[in-house]
Amino acid sequence: SITRERTEVILQGTSSPDPNDPAAVWEEFEFKCKPGDLRRRPCFISPYHYRLDWLMWFAAFQTYEQNEWIIHLAGKLLAQEEETLSLLATNPFAGRDPP
Repeated sequence: SITRERTEVILQGTSSPDPNDPAAVWEEFEFKCKPGDLRRRPCFISPYHYRLDWLMWFAAFQTYEQNEWIIHLAGKLLAQEEETLSLLATNPFAGRDPP
């Protein structure tokens, strides 16, 4: 069966020196086929899936302790690792200091 609601894991970063500041601007890393921006046309690649996008969908049903790879992914995004960024649709920090 399929659930009536879909929980999503959203990865964001900020350039703010104080991420706890209410004025800090958080920017989202967008994935190639994972739902996100409602104005974006849906991705259609049936019968295949982008592996990372697929894993992100299932990670929303569990805790990060059950999906330790998310911590490693976040570290690679913070380090602006090109191989990891190539798996994403957009990098909001391209050409800027890392988050």
